[in-house]
Amino acid sequence: MTPSQASGERDVFDNPEWVGEAGPVQDGPGKVPTAGHLRARRDAMPWDVARRLAHAAAVPGTVVTRTLHEADGCVLATPLVSSVTVPPVDRAAMDGYAVRGHGPWRVVGHVEAQRADAGALEDGQAVGIVTGAAVPAGATSVLRSEDAVLTDSVLEGPAGEGRHIRRAGEECRPGEQLLPAGVVVGPAVLGLAATVGLNRLTVIPPPTVAALVTGDELVHRGPSAPGRVRDAIGPMLPGLVRRAGASARAVRQLPDSRSELMDALRSETKAELVLVSGSSASGPADHLRPALTALGAELIVDGVACRPGHPQALAQLPDGRLVLGLPGNPFAALVAFLTLGVPVLLRMRGLPLGDLPQIVVPGGVECHPHDTRLVPIRRTAHGAVPVGHGGAAMLRGPAAADALAVVAPGPSEAIAARLLPLDPGAVPWGG
Repeated sequence: MTPSQASGERDVFDNPEWVGEAGPVQDGPGKVPTAGHLRARRDAMPWDVARRLAHAAAVPGTVVTRTLHEADGCVLATPLVSSVTVPPVDRAAMDGYAVRGHGPWRVVGHVEAQRADAGALEDGQAVGIVTGAAVPAGATSVLRSEDAVLTDSVLEGPAGEGRHIRRAGEECRPGEQLLPAGVVVGPAVLGLAATVGLNRLTVIPPPTVAALVTGDELVHRGPSAPGRVRDAIGPMLPGLVRRAGASARAVRQLPDSRSELMDALRSETKAELVLVSGSSASGPADHLRPALTALGAELIVDGVACRPGHPQALAQLPDGRLVLGLPGNPFAALVAFLTLGVPVLLRMRGLPLGDLPQIVVPGGVECHPHDTRLVPIRRTAHGAVPVGHGGAAMLRGPAAADALAVVAPGPSEAIAARLLPLDPGAVPWGG
């Protein structure tokens, strides 16, 4: 028994998604794929190629200007450049006393934070001061309140040269680039923009994503039952979309109807990307490819050589919108979103597609001879450990995992793989 089988991963191989002219079949024990199915699997696009092609197929969104309140989550379309000096004058970095020279000092006044002219100090003088207030001309340091000993108006304490003074221009000066284009706008970026006096930013806004979940057998309350399957993909998609930096429209539920699917695709005009789940294979209820053909779409990716998630697809409608076909099995749908959806959304946000980091799987993980495997793993101090329950229809494995190990095709087992985050927002994807 291999380590992957011992960890409960055998179901990945018992239920592969062979797709060909005869539709999806299983090649578990006693089930042998036909030549047509084998040919379809071998012609499927390699996982790495599909990922890069999806990124290249999208285009960055329209550049807009937004208020700081509206810019959170957008991507800088132009560099953030300071037009001012920050701080504009020398400021106190601590509450205490601005002093000149060596002590003891005589306290001659107090400087409030809002005071524009802090005056000047002579040697041996001090003034009380609060954090952020301009220090008087001639001040050599600020003595912290907790270090000060004040007797009547005589001040003593340790005050090293230049201590606790933020010098003018310490953070930035006019014309200095603070951040390049392509940085995701978060709280610190918004605060920095406000610091240099900006009220608006030039950004690429988050793309809008619609989701269509198809299936006559799906139910949306309660558990599965004979002939009825609880929808697990619909609840999963909005969170994935938001974590990938996009805006999620409400999930729409559709029956297995080509005409209704076509109508829904036509109507989602406000979405740059439309996700369609449960209709991407080649069975009698899988209407996505015929619907796309009828709508004049160009098929960019037609199946990916990976397990799970083979019957995924990416197409472009004549108006430029992209359609991502997700398999109907939940884990396979998740893999398809991470494989094609995340690269598309990165490009739409103006972000690069980064290389995936390498990880070690000390116990080894079984390779597939032709397909890339995506295996739920947990990261430990000793490397990655498969968690099992990684079948196409299972979410128990991904839910317990930290990430997916991307295992390249090979003849036997691998102890090295790449790390694909399950949460698109958990680690940087670009760069």
